[in-house]
Formats: sequence, structure tokens, C-alpha cells
Amino acid sequence: MPSATKPNEKLTVRQLCEELQISPSTFYDWRQKGTAPKCIRIPNGDIRIRRSDFEKWLDEHEDAA
Repeated sequence: MPSATKPNEKLTVRQLCEELQISPSTFYDWRQKGTAPKCIRIPNGDIRIRRSDFEKWLDEHEDAA
């Protein structure tokens, strides 16, 4: 992840998938199951994820190793 993140930055599904190193189909599967980060649907129908929501979601899914 970039060192200087902007909490209001909006990520595309592709950007989120690249950061997590997952396929878009995995993301959409999580979304269907209700386990994906909180999403925003913009007027053209595309999905965006707020950086702050993504960071919060990551913290909630952190596993103590």
C-alpha cells in the first residue's frame, strides 16, 4: 500500500483487487456474500470503494499470526 494514503480516495474494483492480489471474480463473490468492503455505486454503474472503508475492512479481518 502507498505510504501516503488519502482516506477520501476512491478505489476501483481493479485497484482493490491488485492491492489484495485477488481476481475480480473473488471480489464480486465476497460482495454477493456480504463480506466485501463497503462499496459505492456511482451514477454510471461502476463500483468504488473508499480508501478509509477498505482500511477499516482490512483491520477488521486482520488475523493474529
